[in-house]
Parts: sequence; structure tokens; C-alpha cells
Amino acid sequence: MIQLVTLTSAQTAQFLSATWTDYRESLLGAGFSEVEADLNIERNKLQILDGEMPKPNHHFLDAQHEDVSVGTLWLASRGDESPGQWFVYDIAIRADFRGQGFGRATMQVAENYVVVREGTSIALNVFGPNTVARSLYESLGYEIQNIGMKKVLA
Repeated sequence: MIQLVTLTSAQTAQFLSATWTDYRESLLGAGFSEVEADLNIERNKLQILDGEMPKPNHHFLDAQHEDVSVGTLWLASRGDESPGQWFVYDIAIRADFRGQGFGRATMQVAENYVVVREGTSIALNVFGPNTVARSLYESLGYEIQNIGMKKVLA
């Protein structure tokens, strides 16, 4: 059974630092140039952060199994712009716990977390090459909303 526990400010700052680094690598792996990746991250930071810390509608949660941290979940409500809609910014299951069902269990508990807070839907983005994550989300009932494609010519 997974329990979601709110991260402290220090844990959140540490998680965000690692997340921006991982996100940049994902953007580069998806074909973004270094300039495009850096601009994308800066644009996202402006929307997400209030100074150095996240805006209040963002929830940084430690996914725990039997009081052991197995990963981290970053959820946000869309608030006034889209009432009831939530977004998964990141789910990061620790490497030593992958392949054991903790990603699936965390997403299922996330759904309950959102419903309790009067949420009606959850959306997320996943990069095309991440077939493991895509398969997980599809098996949980998430549907493709759009597909971005790119071809590098030179």
C-alpha cells in the first residue's frame, strides 16, 4: 500500500533541482536543441514557481511503502483556469523499486488524492521514447490527447 506524504521545503527544493536536470535530458533526448531545452525550462519555471518555491497549487509528495520512500510524485491542480483538472508533472520511482508495481500503485493513490480534493481528471505528458511509462499510463486508462512529432533534417 502506498501512502503519500507531503515533502518538506528542503526536500521539495532538492527534488526540483534533480527534476530540472532530468527534464532537460529528456528534452534533449526528444530532439530539442540545448537552447530550446533551456528556454522550455525557464518558461516552465515562470509558470510553476513563485520565486524559488512552487506556487501553492503544486503538491510534492513522497510515495511511501511500509514507511520507506519508493519515489516522489508532483501533482498540481489547474485551479481557476480549469476547475477540477489536475496534472502530473512528474512521478519518479527510485531505481531500486522499479518494476515492482510501485509506479502503478502511486498513480492509483494519486487518483484518490485528486478525487478527495474535488478533482475530476488528471492529465500528464510523456515523451514518446518512454515506452514503459506510456504502457503504464495506457493500462491505467489514460488516453492520448495529442502527439507531437519532429524530424531532424541536418
